[in-house]
Amino acid sequence: MKILIAHNEYGAPSGEEHALGVIADLLKDNGHQVKWFLRSSAEIHGFADKISAFFSGIHNPRTCKRLCSFLRKEPVDAALVQNLYPFLSPSILPIFKRSGIPVVMRCPNYRLFCPSGLHLSHGDICERCLNGKEYWCVIRNCENSLSKSMGYALRNAAARITRRIVDNVDLFVVLSEFQRMRFIEGGIPEDRLALLPNTAPEVESEIPSGPGDFVSFVGRVSPEKGINDFVSCARRLPDVTFAVAGHYDQMPDLVNSSPANVQWRGFLKGAELDAFYQRSRMLIVPGRWFEGFPNVIIRAMAFGKPVVASRLGAIPEIVEHERTGLLFEPGNVDALTESVQCLYSNPSLCDRLGRAGQLKSETAYSRRTISETLATIFDCVSRSNRKPR
Repeated sequence: MKILIAHNEYGAPSGEEHALGVIADLLKDNGHQVKWFLRSSAEIHGFADKISAFFSGIHNPRTCKRLCSFLRKEPVDAALVQNLYPFLSPSILPIFKRSGIPVVMRCPNYRLFCPSGLHLSHGDICERCLNGKEYWCVIRNCENSLSKSMGYALRNAAARITRRIVDNVDLFVVLSEFQRMRFIEGGIPEDRLALLPNTAPEVESEIPSGPGDFVSFVGRVSPEKGINDFVSCARRLPDVTFAVAGHYDQMPDLVNSSPANVQWRGFLKGAELDAFYQRSRMLIVPGRWFEGFPNVIIRAMAFGKPVVASRLGAIPEIVEHERTGLLFEPGNVDALTESVQCLYSNPSLCDRLGRAGQLKSETAYSRRTISETLATIFDCVSRSNRKPR
């Protein structure tokens, strides 16, 4: 099959886009030809670009025209769509339907029901916008910019009212059972949902194993990721080294006020990131929001590292308490500290949980397993291919 991947890039590195790149590679491994149709939020610079993005999120005739031209030159058998905003917009989806091209939409977040996509408002879980109440995004100014909050709310409301997404997507792909149930509650028919977790990386066998030197945090340094709880835990365990891998420019005050046993390594990738995981004794994922499917968890598991994580959203499906890691109630720094102490002082327990996690990553989240599921998904939409009107 020739598969077109349509995606509006976020303009900064993200786990969602890394996972999409892995899916593209798996499709190629399955013998499919992959084409890309991309725009990027990095195109937004000045005031005029922001105005354009505001309206493009609702309808973008230029992108529609460009897509029609693309499809005439490069016919495809199916489309995989991820982020539509702001420059692709749901207006591209009817084009696929009219052309008889089945559409699979990968949904790594909750943007179908929440304008911000995170069910998060000012650091707290928020579900006020459910059931057609997008105006709450404006009332609460969830994006800390009234114009941005209004743009997000309007584009979500427009997509819901016109049903451009629901009526033109053949199959919605979610990352967890937790997410699947929430989509069903949001009105997506159960038979139009498929479950596709993220893929665990293949770790080089020659990388040596060991207990690790520090307690790690990997990812975006932001309040919803629970970084404040991570630092608070470090403050209570001054004899333990904590290390953070990720951009921290958005929270300079936290960096400056953190205790001396917290190391801020900045954004790491490739061999440097692999070495960071390998030197970790455990990974902490103290999120305070409904994360889709954190890549950092299965990456740590692939390296044989136990994970201490919030008992929230999809995470308990990935991290099995007292089998592949330890779970604690989100925001409970006492419980987090107790879990870290328990594992740090017991290398044999770390090893046992880490090995169980590694086994899970090599089976449930292996490239082979995810590749087979992905093949089934596209076989399904291919068989139900609708003819052009």
